[in-house]
Amino acid sequence: MQLIVPCLFGLEGLAGDELRRLNMENVRVEDRRVLFTGDENALAKANICLRTGERVMVVLAQFQAKTFEELFQGVLAANLEDYIPADGQFPVKGHCLNSQLMSVSDCQAIIKKAASRRLGEKYGVSWLPETGVKFQLHFTILNDQVTLSLDTSGQGLHKRGYRAIGNDAPLHETLAAGMVQLSKYRGREFLWDPFCGSGTIAIEAALIAKNRAPGLNRNFAAENYPWMPKEAWEQAKTEARDREFNGDYRIMGSDNDPACVSLSFANARKAGVADCVTFKDGDATKMSLPAESGIIISNPPYGERMMEQNSARGLYSALGRHLKFANDWKKFIITSEPEFEHYFGRRADKKRKFYNGKIKCDLYMFTDNTRRKK
Repeated sequence: MQLIVPCLFGLEGLAGDELRRLNMENVRVEDRRVLFTGDENALAKANICLRTGERVMVVLAQFQAKTFEELFQGVLAANLEDYIPADGQFPVKGHCLNSQLMSVSDCQAIIKKAASRRLGEKYGVSWLPETGVKFQLHFTILNDQVTLSLDTSGQGLHKRGYRAIGNDAPLHETLAAGMVQLSKYRGREFLWDPFCGSGTIAIEAALIAKNRAPGLNRNFAAENYPWMPKEAWEQAKTEARDREFNGDYRIMGSDNDPACVSLSFANARKAGVADCVTFKDGDATKMSLPAESGIIISNPPYGERMMEQNSARGLYSALGRHLKFANDWKKFIITSEPEFEHYFGRRADKKRKFYNGKIKCDLYMFTDNTRRKK
């Protein structure tokens, strides 16, 4: 099968690297998605093990369409009956960009009509009940090129199952995992998130340190698909557990809101990493560093969401002053503030652009500690 993993902007390369480490074949990184090929076992393995992808989808058809008739005929030619049974539900959603066909609602209606005719003809019925398992169809039309896919994940892969309730400005789990991967954290250093919120960064760091697959504690849509063997899921989970590490990890999250600290503890327990993560109350701009050296990865409050912009900038200035001489700490801080370096008091060694939901952000990476040493 041809498989697609949609990604948050900026995470495509990391997701591609993950798929290669999982021994997937024909991995190809594109804008906001990664493609690869594989069988049912690969599909299950990707769903369970991917940290930075948003979902796993099977490509059903790819073709050019500049008119509704071309769109209809392209879908009509797809082998939908190989994946969707006679009683299957098949809702349609998607998006269009830079194409002749730009009305999402009209494209949805055309694809639904073509899929209904195809399945009706193949199953010899004039009416499809759609009373069975849900098979979510997804389309993208980009530069007049149509990709019709079947979602196998259900809920997005960023929903690991440990964070049922977030705080006011939650960070996507996939983005948190990407930040930890970019820091090159391997479980040896002290890792600290001084604005832990709901604990996402610390929890994702613990999952990475333990090499625990993020999808072990959740379900996937394709588990209900008749063509997906149950053995594929069982094998993928067994292999994932066999690859886990056990070690003495030093991971800490802190926050000046006791409610966030309590929520982080609860989420860590749900994720099964409460044994290697600690959380405590503390003001990031005043509290002592928890170790002589380590890695700081954090998502401090943004001005447009949780604080007035001036207050957020004041916080960045205070944090920069507090960490000015933390020479043995590498720092990875994500924020939507375009002048963050000015307020923090230091130019980042590297920057990387991301989107946290719909908010454009930059990850500021301070890794060259010699610049601050005399």
